[in-house]
Amino acid sequence: MAEGPLKVALLIVSTTAAKDPSTDSSQVVLSNVLEKEGVGKWELIDTKIVSDVVVQIQRQIMLWADVGAEGVHLIVTTGGTGFATSDNTPEAVSALLHKQAPGLVHGMLAASLDVTPFAMMSRPVAGVRNRTVIVTLPGSPKGAKENLEAIIKMLPHACLQAAGADSRTLHAGGVKKLEADAGISSDQRHAHSHAHHDHGHSHGHGHSHGHGHGHGNLVRHTAPGANPMSNDPSLGPSRRSRESPYPMLSVDDALQKIREHTPAPEIVTSKVDTSLIGRVLAESVSAREHVPGFRASIVDGYAVVVPEDGKMSGVFPVVSVSHAAPGESGMKSLKEGEIARITTGAPLPPGATSVIMVEDTVLKTMTDDGKEEKEVEIIADDVQEGENIREVGSDIEAEDVVLSKGELVSAVGGEIGLLAAVGVAEVKTYRKPIIGVLSTGDEIVHHDRPGDLRLGEVRDTNRITLMCAAREQGFEVVDLGIAADKPGTLEQTLCDALRRVDLVITSGGVSMGELDLLKPTVERSLGGTIHFGRVSMKPGKPTTFATVPVKNDAGERISKVIFSLPGNPASALVTFHLFVLPSLHQMSGISPAGLTKVPVFLAHDFPLDKSRPEYHRAVAAVDENGRLVATSTGGQRSSKVGSLRGANCLLCLPSGKEPMKKGTKVDALLMGGVRSEL
Repeated sequence: MAEGPLKVALLIVSTTAAKDPSTDSSQVVLSNVLEKEGVGKWELIDTKIVSDVVVQIQRQIMLWADVGAEGVHLIVTTGGTGFATSDNTPEAVSALLHKQAPGLVHGMLAASLDVTPFAMMSRPVAGVRNRTVIVTLPGSPKGAKENLEAIIKMLPHACLQAAGADSRTLHAGGVKKLEADAGISSDQRHAHSHAHHDHGHSHGHGHSHGHGHGHGNLVRHTAPGANPMSNDPSLGPSRRSRESPYPMLSVDDALQKIREHTPAPEIVTSKVDTSLIGRVLAESVSAREHVPGFRASIVDGYAVVVPEDGKMSGVFPVVSVSHAAPGESGMKSLKEGEIARITTGAPLPPGATSVIMVEDTVLKTMTDDGKEEKEVEIIADDVQEGENIREVGSDIEAEDVVLSKGELVSAVGGEIGLLAAVGVAEVKTYRKPIIGVLSTGDEIVHHDRPGDLRLGEVRDTNRITLMCAAREQGFEVVDLGIAADKPGTLEQTLCDALRRVDLVITSGGVSMGELDLLKPTVERSLGGTIHFGRVSMKPGKPTTFATVPVKNDAGERISKVIFSLPGNPASALVTFHLFVLPSLHQMSGISPAGLTKVPVFLAHDFPLDKSRPEYHRAVAAVDENGRLVATSTGGQRSSKVGSLRGANCLLCLPSGKEPMKKGTKVDALLMGGVRSEL
């Protein structure tokens, strides 16, 4: 064996990560495999990120394999092995290899095919250049992890041979010794493969969506942290975790995680029409023209030329008429001693310096046919120039900033009208994310299915409730249906959903039951990162926030968001407003994100939870003294969907042993409009 650990270099092939290294999650995943599965045999000495460009890939590999002073034994690449037009890694690496290693390629493909037929879409390459073994892995952290785990125990032997070790010495003792040195055996290899790739797909749902019944006070007899274990559903109920591996975060810390890991908003070009409502401007908007674009009257009356002394009393001939009609030109210039009848909004005739209101005049004579005014008496003295006139650009001047970056275009604020007034047809906005809502579990049936429920069946109230809540906030929602409890179904459903939407909301399957599979599926099958899996709050303790790496249509690696909410209806809706909505707002460019917080006074005593802060469903209204007063909606059990009926706010109540007294001022998060009275 070589002295000390074998040296590894990692090459991440991703145009996106080359621009922003923070978007890469492969390095951490593969480093963990080298550390945990490599049993101290590997040392990661260098990591580089390059774009999906053949020359850049080859240059870095040659620097390590040809001229590197470190003596790199193994180069691992990740990314660019698929069928996208930008996927060039296999071609770049194949041209550099002096020897092919089809056995390693077969091992990677065989392991991945045990997981999904889509492994056929990967094009791995392996071989030797000079004294360095080179292996290409997929860009997906999940796929890369699977492939590396499949061959990691065989690679030390390959690297030692490639580095020039004596084959006779290496093979002394036969295959059994080689297997023992690698930490594998012929008898165990097949069983290990199945255990590794099962990913916990033989699952059902031990969780309760709580749509028909609930639970009382929870009783815990051991202290948290006394028996922590990580959960692997494939091990079965006898070896399931007795303690969640996810640390309990405060609500504030959970919200901070959401702010840190929610993808940045995407800028698009939007037409100025009714579809613009609810969008946020991604850049400031300037007026294309003056408003008004001509000198206009602001009253019905008579355009006049004001003499120097301002005295306008007298009888004047009506020489022309100006209406607020487009296209009129060639109006006769007005002279002192003449007047022109004019309507509100109409352009002033040339030479006019003021407008006299019709109320300050008297008709003196008419034309012979009686249809038009001939002479009008004006009763006004001390008239000033510019009276009752809107000058050019007096409302808005061309190039003035009319709306600023970050402003929300509302249906009631007049922003649409302002953009229309200044001639703006298109603006840059932040694209609103598309949301997918999914329910999980064989016990869940469509809420409108006719007939009685069978034993164990639960009507799906969460999906329609969450879809309505998201649409109420102005977001497009895709109904992802119900995922059945069959091997691979949840994984495949989530994969399909992440291709269609920007953010997935699921409910149920996130508690401590032996078959609660949302978290294992996200971590083990999708290669995602769970940023938090427990929150110190009531209701909603098992709320989970994760991001999953995916490739967009351009072949760029991006992150998409999954919120896995508790199955109990009240918990799901509370956590949607508390956690999902701020993430949606951030992706839409809305600031500040989340529900509006206001102070309210308690209308009666409120009991407190002894250990966790509570988000109590309540009704806020204005009392006779003009104060906002909150009244509970009743029983607050997490399974009690009726506790949200009529609720327009969530009261932020601390934990405590004694009730919070009537008249106490607390913060409330407004979910809807405030009532005028209780």
